[in-house]
Amino acid sequence: MAEAPLSAIHRLPSWILGRAAARGRALVAQALAAEGMRMWHHVVLVAVRDLGPIAQADLGRSVGLDPKDVVGVLNDLQSAGHVVREPDPKDRRKNAVSLTEEGARLLKRCEKAACEANDALLAPLTAAERRQFMDLLGRISGTE
Repeated sequence: MAEAPLSAIHRLPSWILGRAAARGRALVAQALAAEGMRMWHHVVLVAVRDLGPIAQADLGRSVGLDPKDVVGVLNDLQSAGHVVREPDPKDRRKNAVSLTEEGARLLKRCEKAACEANDALLAPLTAAERRQFMDLLGRISGTE
């Protein structure tokens, strides 16, 4: 009996991880969209909360986002009242980005939605399997 088409590809860990990652991104993106947010907006809000006030250029480097894309995301977030850009007290030539109270409230909702989406992704696993899976992913990705 012949193998199913692409079965060799579909058995590769890299293929399976890519499919799982795509499913996870889709679930999180859908959850964030319900809050009117996109993935990069969420990432930037988390970084601003954790690192802020932070210079705009440093923010981009910290999340791995191109400077022109950082400007677009920050423009969206600032126009919605979620962040403010003010002259950096350490270097007035730079803008420092801070989270507003409204941005902090939105971020809490987004984090809850993202956690629920990740719970849905891992729903087929038991609690012990989830811990093991996360440990294994950390080892594979070098982030443990």
